[in-house]
Amino acid sequence: MTPDSLENKRAHLQMIQAIVNRLSTNSFLLKGWTVVLVAGLFALSAKDRNPLFVYLAYLPACAFWGLDGYYLWQERLYRRLYDAVREKKADAIDFSMNTSIEGEVAPSWLGAVLSRTLLAFHGILIVTIVVVMAAIICSR
Repeated sequence: MTPDSLENKRAHLQMIQAIVNRLSTNSFLLKGWTVVLVAGLFALSAKDRNPLFVYLAYLPACAFWGLDGYYLWQERLYRRLYDAVREKKADAIDFSMNTSIEGEVAPSWLGAVLSRTLLAFHGILIVTIVVVMAAIICSR
């Protein structure tokens, strides 16, 4: 094991960690945009007493839920890759970013979408849309 091979391993792990950080940042920003867009559609709906804008709120809520699930799924794949690289011998580092690791069952996108964290955030958002929609329809 040479000092260069140890440095290669460290560099490879840093590359993977940078991807994980970028994916989690994208997920955080996506949640913020979801709240902003849904709140904006609620404001338009309240201004005109038009439930159409509340119906439109389902579109970004569901689309961003799926996209957030995609980011979480990719983050989980790269965390598995990080663990695989961490356990590799330093001389075997090839800087591969292939997230399909042989012999392991990969997590699924649907599993990420229905994870507790995303289900809590986006589920509450969907329930809020339903409540606002019911309030607007009942007040007509």
